[in-house]
Amino acid sequence: MRYVQLRAFHYVAICGGFSRAAEALFLTQPAISDQVRKLEEEYDVLLFNRHKKQVTLTQQGERMLEITHRMFDTEQQALDLLSESRALRAGTLRIVADAAHHLLQILGQFRARYPGIQVTVRAGNTETVMASLYAYEADIGVLGEIPEGREYNMLKLNSSPIIAFVAHNHPLAEARKLTLAEIAEQPLVLRERGSKTRSKLEALATAQGIELKPAIEAEGREAVREIVASGVGVGFVSRAEFGLDGRLRPIIIDGPEMLMDEALICLRERSSGKLVKAFWDLARQTVEG
Repeated sequence: MRYVQLRAFHYVAICGGFSRAAEALFLTQPAISDQVRKLEEEYDVLLFNRHKKQVTLTQQGERMLEITHRMFDTEQQALDLLSESRALRAGTLRIVADAAHHLLQILGQFRARYPGIQVTVRAGNTETVMASLYAYEADIGVLGEIPEGREYNMLKLNSSPIIAFVAHNHPLAEARKLTLAEIAEQPLVLRERGSKTRSKLEALATAQGIELKPAIEAEGREAVREIVASGVGVGFVSRAEFGLDGRLRPIIIDGPEMLMDEALICLRERSSGKLVKAFWDLARQTVEG
């Protein structure tokens, strides 16, 4: 087994094809195909299903990708260490967050301190955040609930109760506080399944014998906000995420408080990377004040 063979396999897997892998590695497509073929032949294993121009991983290939992800990430960390003088002057830090506004202050400070670093922020619910971290598609995540597990490093950013909200001209717009049962009588605009806000609401509803039936199910917090602003129903969000919007009115949910703990999270095995550590240290300083 040779390094070039593992590298060829890894890039075909993450790029989704031999031609794209060849472009990424500045090699020819036949060279990439030859390296993968030799790897498969040497160990009598099929790593890719090849159907016409479509390439998909076999079960063995998926297991191998998990290993090569760690291998090449470790290689990058070694490169960062050896290139320490350059590590914080260039590169890309990838963040996936269920709500980017929790990061605004930290992002501003990070950009001011490390202007050469490109930061990408992608939105996603809790399931998306976790999947992106495990797939090495993100370096840092922001979650609406702190997960359990030794494989993570976590930093709590804040804690905020879930509230309901309606359009400024909705019949409930003047209500300051309502029970979940009273709110459930209205058309509901709920997040997609996988959202922690929705799962907490459904858990409380089940405990109280209430049925939460969405009139509209929307993917993403902004979609819910815009739909509710149009006047068609009641939405839910943490108080910290409600923000300032003259089109909307908040409603306190009268009953057991449902807290959303927003936390910064990364895989422990990647926490020593220069970019991750720099962002993490800055976030800790900001949280601890």
